[in-house]
Amino acid sequence: MSPRLRIGGVELATPLVLAPMAGICDRYFRRMIRRVGGVGLVSMEFISAEAVTRGIEPIIEKMVFNDDERPLAIQIYGSDPDRMAECAARVDELGPEICDINMGCPANKVLKGCAGAALMADLGLAARIIEACRRRLNRPLTVKFRLGLGRRADEPTYLELGRICQDLGVAAITLHARTARQMYTGRADWSHIRRLKQSVSIPVIGNGDVFTADDALAMFESTGCDGVMAGRGVLRDPWLFRRIAARLEGRPEPEISLDDRRRLMLDHFRWVAREEPPHVALHKMRTFAGRYTKGLAGGRALREKLGRLSAPADFLTALDEHFGQIT
Repeated sequence: MSPRLRIGGVELATPLVLAPMAGICDRYFRRMIRRVGGVGLVSMEFISAEAVTRGIEPIIEKMVFNDDERPLAIQIYGSDPDRMAECAARVDELGPEICDINMGCPANKVLKGCAGAALMADLGLAARIIEACRRRLNRPLTVKFRLGLGRRADEPTYLELGRICQDLGVAAITLHARTARQMYTGRADWSHIRRLKQSVSIPVIGNGDVFTADDALAMFESTGCDGVMAGRGVLRDPWLFRRIAARLEGRPEPEISLDDRRRLMLDHFRWVAREEPPHVALHKMRTFAGRYTKGLAGGRALREKLGRLSAPADFLTALDEHFGQIT
């Protein structure tokens, strides 16, 4: 049996979590990863509390999900405690298993709004946001953050923020073991995940540089973390959670055939093409094709060809033909 992770009253079948990646974790990707198997919790791409509370419909529509995605976390971000609390109440009405607060996004447009990782430089505001959201929720609240901003004048604040989360009733915390300044460069320093785990009693989920099942097992072993979150690794290998879950249960990793890869890509893209307007579908298909075809025989030539196409049907045909040529 794979070890389980309990977040408040929510028990996950595996201690493996899909990271909330902006522009990636839409309903198609979440359901596709759930269908592949192995993941314990999928996360929605982060949602702006400002946009939700101002009634911006395209953002509100992103919060829609299907029951086959459960367990699911909706992540929200912002810098105003009142708007964050109102957004948390909207999340509560939608009924996901978990509401998560983003205090780790390093993107400049988020930092300029004093949200995301910027809150690690204002722990008083961070605490007010957590407390305000907690009051409006009837489900577990989690918080994801980094080591700190990483500027020379800044000290890492993750240990203090972790204790604040624990004291305010947060059910679990996730640490991406990089500073905001690092973005996604260099190596994540997992020793900080271990320090955080030793400093709090609530579950700690580790994040950063998990690209293989060996990476995940090494993170569990070296940090003592309760769960592992992966994002970019799943984009490289959509079967990553399935591989990790097998290893946690003492089984060999599954063999993924070329036909498995073909069916996953075509199923994903047909789904997008069926439900989205052509221009939106093409954008999504190109985004994922650029990642899915890395390491595929003739992948570069295929990506160049797909980039010239202007109709989803042609995109699917070209993809299917390419697989036929390399089998």
